[in-house]
Amino acid sequence: MERMELTPPTDGTGAPAAADTGARADAYAVAPLLNCLIREVARPCPEPGNGQAGQAGRRGPAGHALYRLPGTGRLLRVRAGRRPAAPEVSADGRWQRLGHTELVKLVADELRRHTGLTNDELSAEMIDSREAVAALLAARERTAPPGDLYTRSEQSLVTGHPCHPAPKARGGGPVASWLPYAPEAYARFPLVLLGLREDQVVEEGDTSALDALGQAPPGYRLLPAHPWQLDLAGEALAGAFADGRLVRLGTTAFDVRPTAAIRTVHAPEADLFLKFSLDVRITNDVRRLWRHDLLKLRRTDTAVTAAFARLGGPAAWLSDRGHRTAAFAFEELAVVVRDGLRRHLLPGATPLLAAALTEEFTGNPLDGPLDPAVWWAAYLRRMVPPVLTAFARHGVVLEAHLQNSLVALDGAGLPVQALFRDAEGVKLLSEVDRAAGWERLVYCLVVNHLAEIAAALAERRPGFDPWPAVRHELSRHALPEVPALLTAPTLPGKTNLLLRWTGADGADARYRPLPNPLAGT
Repeated sequence: MERMELTPPTDGTGAPAAADTGARADAYAVAPLLNCLIREVARPCPEPGNGQAGQAGRRGPAGHALYRLPGTGRLLRVRAGRRPAAPEVSADGRWQRLGHTELVKLVADELRRHTGLTNDELSAEMIDSREAVAALLAARERTAPPGDLYTRSEQSLVTGHPCHPAPKARGGGPVASWLPYAPEAYARFPLVLLGLREDQVVEEGDTSALDALGQAPPGYRLLPAHPWQLDLAGEALAGAFADGRLVRLGTTAFDVRPTAAIRTVHAPEADLFLKFSLDVRITNDVRRLWRHDLLKLRRTDTAVTAAFARLGGPAAWLSDRGHRTAAFAFEELAVVVRDGLRRHLLPGATPLLAAALTEEFTGNPLDGPLDPAVWWAAYLRRMVPPVLTAFARHGVVLEAHLQNSLVALDGAGLPVQALFRDAEGVKLLSEVDRAAGWERLVYCLVVNHLAEIAAALAERRPGFDPWPAVRHELSRHALPEVPALLTAPTLPGKTNLLLRWTGADGADARYRPLPNPLAGT
């Protein structure tokens, strides 16, 4: 069973090892919400406050940090770290501990005053996210984790996005509607096989892998569906089943495993990934395969595939090589066919989801007997060059955040290959401003990705400074933007809390300046 340590220095949530599920769920849910509040709204207090707040103490116990919330003027004290914990608010000269529910109320009050807007929907999502964590923890306690390391890494993200107010919200539906398909609950399930009448098929690219999943009757083509996808579509498809445009053909002969992306599943026997359309908000977006994204998918994927073919070295791109759907339910029934792993992996290498390195799971190489300097240099040498070279030479802006990046390890546990995925998040410089593309690259690669793994590595190896190696690796690349990146006082940090509170489009990234650890190295 995976190691679930909820005390510093492992994941820093502050919950005792023997805490009940409710307390552990609180700890997991509090950490990303505090990260958002601290990053986007709160102001550090380097000096003691005045009056009652000052009497409460500037920092309290060692390892705590103090902030002022500008909207309400309250003082907030937290146990510092990459997963801040144990929030307390100063009231009447005394510190009062906040559970997750109280923290949500504090955040909502602060944001109402800070922005002049209300958003009951987001408050509900934050509560829903915490309840989802509780359900996931309970499910994990009664279910054996996957035997293979890759799947275990994809299904390890109990914390999830470390800087999102509701990273585990599942649309507010009952637990029974989504838990059977949750990667964090070690889910596995067969796909539903539908027969789609041939005159209703819409497809582009190479979708031949779908036809090998089963047998369609004459006049029909095979269309796999995620069970949750069909549950969500509900009555919208009743007419198509009634008039024969759709027929049910049973299920696949094998189970698939949901990946960290939830709507993308891995079919290892077929060496295939399939990405489905879900009408559920997960983090910032409703995870539907939107028509406009599907229509540009082949153009984007073709550009990335061509770029990787010219990169040299072992880096690989998992191509979104085609999609198939129904003319009468273009978005609802869409499925994207993605390359599997075996055709791209170096012989003998074991892939891991990069995001999993920041969480706890049995087999995490950061918990092993590694030399941090050697391991980190190897990781950077595999992960950074493909992203920068694709940008500089081929005009491709990879969305190289933690959940879209895989690292493959050799038998000694050293990184030997990087693999990237998800054409939907890729931008092309032929279509976007270069400065905007570079900002997105820096956020995804440096802030979301490298900074998180650097913090996890430093947490496990006290005294190790990961940033000189990052600076060295970046400086090897002759991009005109790199010198400014290495000396700029700030980096762009995405404001997920404010984006959601103000109702901005999920794809509308807005950034707040964060201190640049590269500049001080």
